[in-house]
Amino acid sequence: MQKKRLKGVPLKGVPLRAQVKEANLAPLCLLPQVSIITAVLLLSLHAAPAWSSKRQRCYSEEELSEAAEKKLSTYYLQSHNLPARGAVASDSTTSFTCPLHLYQQQQNLKISMRSVSPWTYVIKTMVDHYPSSYAEAKCLCTGCILMEEGHLPVESDNYVSIPLMQSRLFLKRELCNGGSKYHLTPVTLDVAVGCVCLKSRSKEV
Repeated sequence: MQKKRLKGVPLKGVPLRAQVKEANLAPLCLLPQVSIITAVLLLSLHAAPAWSSKRQRCYSEEELSEAAEKKLSTYYLQSHNLPARGAVASDSTTSFTCPLHLYQQQQNLKISMRSVSPWTYVIKTMVDHYPSSYAEAKCLCTGCILMEEGHLPVESDNYVSIPLMQSRLFLKRELCNGGSKYHLTPVTLDVAVGCVCLKSRSKEV
């Protein structure tokens, strides 16, 4: 006996594809996939604004310092504590000279002063950035210090002292759309962390 079925009710023991073909309908096996894709798209549309707003979270003036410190210590792991002992402000009237005399003092063991390209540190300030101040190396000699046995150290212009740069990340505060709060934007800055000695280009053959 031929199996009969009511309209819309699947027959037991009859392959689903055969029933679909018989009913001249689109393959039902595609429907679950379409539903899943639709659900994913809807979820992404709802999640995107929340993710964006989290990235661009706005802080009041009082919350900024704490938020910046937390971000720098949690998400942007790096040391901003450059050696700053004896550092002077960048706008200081202190004059810097090549410390040739220090090479005759064996007790001076600081790396910055034992180098043939000695350097010191200056404190620089950046408004609207976190951290707002940092220590940066400043070369003390234009050339490099050379020492020969039996002679006093001299500064040679056959070589040049240049700063050694390192990229460091800071957070810059920028106004949110409302105009009363701020969001923090990561920015990179090249900071001098020491000085190195190179052969002068003018002396190259």
